Amino acid sequence: MKQIWVKAVPWNKELVIAALESGADAVVLEKGRSEEVKKLGLITTVAEDGDLKPGTDVFEVAITSNEDEPKILALPHDKPVVIQTSDWTIIPLENLIAQRSNLMLEVTSLDEAMTAAGILEKGVDGVIIRNDQGSEVRKIVAALKQQQERIDMVEAEVTRVLPLNMGDRVCIDTCTNMQTGQGMLIGNSSGGMLLVHSETVENPYVEPRPFRVNAGPVHAYVKVPGGRTRYLSELRSGDQVMIVGHDGATETAVVGRVKIEKRPLVFIEVTVEQRPYTLILQNAETIRLTAPGGDPISVVDLKPGSRVLMFTEQAGRHFGMKVDETIDEK
Repeated sequence: MKQIWVKAVPWNKELVIAALESGADAVVLEKGRSEEVKKLGLITTVAEDGDLKPGTDVFEVAITSNEDEPKILALPHDKPVVIQTSDWTIIPLENLIAQRSNLMLEVTSLDEAMTAAGILEKGVDGVIIRNDQGSEVRKIVAALKQQQERIDMVEAEVTRVLPLNMGDRVCIDTCTNMQTGQGMLIGNSSGGMLLVHSETVENPYVEPRPFRVNAGPVHAYVKVPGGRTRYLSELRSGDQVMIVGHDGATETAVVGRVKIEKRPLVFIEVTVEQRPYTLILQNAETIRLTAPGGDPISVVDLKPGSRVLMFTEQAGRHFGMKVDETIDEK
């Protein structure tokens, strides 16, 4: 689910506040209300006098039958298309989702929103919540934010662990406290990323910092929302990163601070189905990968035969987006 909008037409200040406080991406308004909303908080407005204008930046189409599909497919694919229907069924939406992107669906209840999020195991690109109760809006937004991308985690076997010289290491401090079994996917290659555990573990030397992942050197990839990756060196305060659990559940976190410091490093090689993948991390007891089951395992305790969790896919990225191309990363 990429976008969550709240419809406050006719004007309903309670709905706007609910949208702001729950973290919705935008509010849909009648003309003349955008300035009033901007005084309440920072949020995108969809209105004739708003940030996104109907008919130019956003299109609305009512579906009454399959015969309406061609006019939706004819609209610009780089602009959101809001589908309105009083008796929506799954089949027309499946056809549209299979053929174009930027589809948004008006929903009135939590059940409708969750169904829309799961159509074709992909879901629409966004929903517009049309409900006049602020408490219901909060509930729907919270449920959709939990319905994030799931990652298929696999077990890997450690084959080599080698100490290295100094390098520029990146710590990612987020605005979210993580739990045992959670961390971030980091890799030397976008095709194989290991689950680096958050600093939730108590030890005699350093207090737990559950908001932090000591992620590795500046060159490494980190998985972020939307099927993208970023170089660790690119991250800045205010950016978004993906928190991943050992069970593959994900959530989005905001970067509060990025620290780059020179530290001794360690090289880790693992294999999945006889294919090698590598990662470089800081060489310290407090840096941990994640074992099957979610237990953190320190890099100083790794040895050939240790089992850790990772994510694999075909390598190949262009500005962080997955592309199909012949590539061999070593």
